[in-house]
Amino acid sequence: MLDRTIQPPFQLPDRLTIPAARQTTLQNGIRFWTIDAGTQPLVRLSLVFNAGTRYQPAPFAASATLNLMSEGTARHTAAQIAELFDFYGIYYDTSIDRDYSVLTVSCLSRFLDTTLELLGEILFEPLFPDHELELYASKRKQQLTIEREKPSYQARELFSEALFGREHPYGRVAAAAEYDQLTTDTLRTFYSGYYTAGNLFAVASGAITPQAARSLEEFLGCIPVAAPPADPGIPTTRSTPLIRTRRDGALQSSIRIGKVLFPKGHPDFNALQVAATVLGGYFGSRLVKNLREEKGYTYGIYSAMLNMQHSGYFAIATDVTAAATDDAVTEILHEVERLRTEPIPAAELEMVRNIIAGEMMRILDGPFGIADVTIENVQCGTTNDAVTAFFNEMRTVTPERLRQVAREWLDPATLSTVIVGA
Repeated sequence: MLDRTIQPPFQLPDRLTIPAARQTTLQNGIRFWTIDAGTQPLVRLSLVFNAGTRYQPAPFAASATLNLMSEGTARHTAAQIAELFDFYGIYYDTSIDRDYSVLTVSCLSRFLDTTLELLGEILFEPLFPDHELELYASKRKQQLTIEREKPSYQARELFSEALFGREHPYGRVAAAAEYDQLTTDTLRTFYSGYYTAGNLFAVASGAITPQAARSLEEFLGCIPVAAPPADPGIPTTRSTPLIRTRRDGALQSSIRIGKVLFPKGHPDFNALQVAATVLGGYFGSRLVKNLREEKGYTYGIYSAMLNMQHSGYFAIATDVTAAATDDAVTEILHEVERLRTEPIPAAELEMVRNIIAGEMMRILDGPFGIADVTIENVQCGTTNDAVTAFFNEMRTVTPERLRQVAREWLDPATLSTVIVGA
């Protein structure tokens, strides 16, 4: 008989394997990865363009171009496109960061050709109507004005500035009034320069049958060939040790602490990611125990390593009660110093390993999650073998190795701090 009062033993997997992503290069130069996985008749296609905000000729031009591509084509209005998405059950999404813009569609397999036809309209025939730009700019301007009233949003923007500098494309922030300067000519110029075959890669996942693969390749093969625009380059980072903005009557303070380091390909990135998880990467982490459970300063706090195309950084973020602002900063830096000077106990490190392994298996549970990981790896110039490499390093990394990378890279004296509130 199974004794259900006894917890079954937990064993960390010996290895982590994910389905291979098959790569082909099309005649127009597009690199195309396919992941044939999953049990449902679904297909997802993501187009990843080197068209993030650091390439834009004017503030907000990159995001406006991406978002307005679906707001009217030569054959359909924005409302008609939305109705077709709804009728066929097509999921359409866009996202943008400093480096990349991503356009994603997913659909039932039987509607793949219809979906690609509609996507082709959006990608090849956008009109960028004047009235849609006016509506978009007005709405986004209002949203941004409201968001910037929130301490957490203001702290996030100031943190980018503190890390990289006001003139750096990773740290630059524009006034909401810049939305008024956008023109359809600006968007069309940006679109024609950056949404081309030479400036993207594509990842498809789901039920990628031979017929689906042919349809996808035929569609991608129609994207016009053009030389990618010159990369504007990355200037020197100019970090600021402290930015503090006081707000009268603030009940909370938003705190961001971190440091510019290096992108994911650096040999110390994986170990620092494990160290950041120990520090504040899960609900029972050291920072949570100290600032939430013991001190009652905050509801939540986290730390992580963040990756960008030409850089990467370590970050800690939290919102604390206003009266505890300075004490919270002191306690955060104390926990960072502990990470640098004290070896992590074996039991704590084993728990963190279990948490990381579980989160990795959750992310990789399904073809769409695998596609997201594939996209990130391609952006970093690696393959999905990088996932296995991280898993193996996470399983075997020693407390001394974690202390060594923390001591080398996380000196509290070198961290930038942003406080908005008290």
